[in-house]
Amino acid sequence: MINFLILPILIPLVTGVLLIFASKRIMLQRWIAGISSVIAIIFSALLVQKVRVSGIQTLDVSSWEAPFGITLVSDMMSALLVLTTSIIAFLCLIYSFWSIGEAREKFYYYAAFNFLIVGVNGAFTTGDIFNLFVFFEVMLMASYVLLVLGGKKAQLRESIKYILVNVISSALFVIAVAYLYSVVGTLNMAHISVRISEASQGNPPGIITVIAVLFLIVFGLKGAIFPLYFWMPGSYYVPPAPVLALFGALLTKVGVYSITRTYTLFFYHDTGFTHQLLSFLAIMSIIAGVIGAIAYWDIKKIIIYNIIIAVGVILFGVSAMTSDSLTGSIFYLIHDMIIKASLFLLAGIVIAITGTSNLHKISGLIKRYPGLGWTFFIAALALAGIPPLSGFVGKLLIVKGGFEAEHYWGAGIVLMSSLLVLFSIMKVFINGFWGTPRAYKEEEKVPVGKMLIAPVILVIIAVFYGAGSEFVYPYILQAAETLANPEIYIEAVLKEY
Repeated sequence: MINFLILPILIPLVTGVLLIFASKRIMLQRWIAGISSVIAIIFSALLVQKVRVSGIQTLDVSSWEAPFGITLVSDMMSALLVLTTSIIAFLCLIYSFWSIGEAREKFYYYAAFNFLIVGVNGAFTTGDIFNLFVFFEVMLMASYVLLVLGGKKAQLRESIKYILVNVISSALFVIAVAYLYSVVGTLNMAHISVRISEASQGNPPGIITVIAVLFLIVFGLKGAIFPLYFWMPGSYYVPPAPVLALFGALLTKVGVYSITRTYTLFFYHDTGFTHQLLSFLAIMSIIAGVIGAIAYWDIKKIIIYNIIIAVGVILFGVSAMTSDSLTGSIFYLIHDMIIKASLFLLAGIVIAITGTSNLHKISGLIKRYPGLGWTFFIAALALAGIPPLSGFVGKLLIVKGGFEAEHYWGAGIVLMSSLLVLFSIMKVFINGFWGTPRAYKEEEKVPVGKMLIAPVILVIIAVFYGAGSEFVYPYILQAAETLANPEIYIEAVLKEY
């Protein structure tokens, strides 16, 4: 038992509280938030290495042993996602220094930013299903603040819709947890798995399948799976670029992580129904996302619909439940967090220069801003999964796992989606960066060089994540092994219980 687990949660929590008391001192806020983020990255990296060497790490809060108390658990998947979150948060923070504006900085922007990271890292780390709900709520409350800061009409309109959807999904979450507790009598995830396994000897009870579907609805709303993504294109369209990057890279991925964790740890006894349903919804998510990405001529909308495609690809790998598909899903999940953050930050620079996200009103940017143009080009190739960039390895493993599980149609759709993703994102590059340069009123006021630092670093990470996959693969494989064999997770948490 070590305390490393709680530090990526505790550090942004303490930072957020401190920043509330420094709300009018912008430079002080920046320094505190920046130093805190660097420290969080260091401890997250140390945690990954600790899990690599010593296996799954647990922390029984207040020394109440599992399954009776609240337990934090870091297996390799959790640790990798926490590290990725910490890196993305730091780079979005750097980007915010040059783009978010004093009006937001003085109204608790950096405090809400850190509280959002508390919720995300807490959701990735908790080993208790009710505390997963608690961390979801922390994350969502911070996201409400970040979404509405600025007070524009579109923000207020979309924030009402966003809050209503999440209030309903949170109510469903509590109902699902209550039903689950009434059946298994525990909230500890490892213990839930044991109890469901005991109850499922022979034929699984129908109530377990019903609860599994209810959890899929809850997490599907938060993760934007078909047909529950209806709220996302509008709500994600209105916040500024660094907030949008956080939302696109992290918030939906918490929902995806939650489906992955529950459907591999304890809802795996009736895969003929639950995982077939998940597979169908994942494929429909890919199709719906592709249609949206191709149809729109708005940079933000194109990237937002690509989030839905990625959610479908990842969850298709989870539904196949083979070693290769699970490995691919984890690999692709981390890739997508990195590349979506970079694309949204790059889109933010384009919008800051041109004053619009409409591709019909943008052209020729690469002649004046070659660094911006070629960075976007590499990010676009990585998003589509062009080898040897980061999207290739994960998608290849997912397709291989789909064929192994005899999900031929699904694997074929995943393959086809790569071409259509490439078409949708290259539409941005060809129309926005090529052509005759235009004059834009505010472009000279935009600190493009400073704003490029964060997305360039993210794209470099994406390149090395793909080209250096041989180095990363043992970590991903260790994470997938825990998902494929729930006994590893259960033994680490419950020990001698």
